[in-house]
Amino acid sequence: MLGRKREKYILSLQRKKVRDDQRLYIIEGDKIVREFLQSGRSIKILIAKPEFISGITMESRGIIDEIIPVSYNELKKVSSLKTPHNAMAVVPMPEITLNMDEITGTLCLALDTIQDPGNLGTIIRAAAWFGIKDIICSGTCVDVYNPKTIQATMGSIMHVKVHYTGLDKFLGAASKEGMQIYGTMLEGESVYVSALENRGVILLGNESRGISDNLIPFITRRLMIPRFTTERSGIDSLNAGMAASIILSEFARRKKGQG
Repeated sequence: MLGRKREKYILSLQRKKVRDDQRLYIIEGDKIVREFLQSGRSIKILIAKPEFISGITMESRGIIDEIIPVSYNELKKVSSLKTPHNAMAVVPMPEITLNMDEITGTLCLALDTIQDPGNLGTIIRAAAWFGIKDIICSGTCVDVYNPKTIQATMGSIMHVKVHYTGLDKFLGAASKEGMQIYGTMLEGESVYVSALENRGVILLGNESRGISDNLIPFITRRLMIPRFTTERSGIDSLNAGMAASIILSEFARRKKGQG
């Protein structure tokens, strides 16, 4: 049984301040909870229906601090989903350090004021699919541990390190290391014909305003996704998650071809 005290505690973790103070966040859904268990990551509290709990191995039980069996109605009270799944869990935030020495030889993403949690989650999911290990977010981006963001990652949050820092400082340091800064903009060279390297920073801007003016001077190559239709009405742009997927796909295709 969940109990009123535990219920209030779980609900409080939907607020960023509480998550930051506790260094804990919530994951929801059978798939993502099972993947966390299979990865061997520790779980602070597992809240689940008895039939889900019965399927957990003894080895996995050893990495769970507390297991609380609940009914569907109890689960619904603490879930952020309209239709809860069979399980949710409270898990520790990983300790992540931004190490420029590790990043400078790779391709990474930089996000400027991405504010929709679904977009951020989709970008993280795309990054994991295409082998991107690091995403650097401006302090004005939505919180990566927002329940909607975590839900949109579909478990890929385990494979990507998300950092928050001042992008002007980060891009300045990347430039000094000789990294290309690829800015995704409406006016630029088609990503399909532009010269692309296996190391650098792909910079994506805010959903409506694009890349901030103070970051544009750092850009060394402007990329755009060409439109393949003459229709204009209702097709003025791609959302940030879709754009990131297309850009990353082309970088990955070139890298494979070069290999």
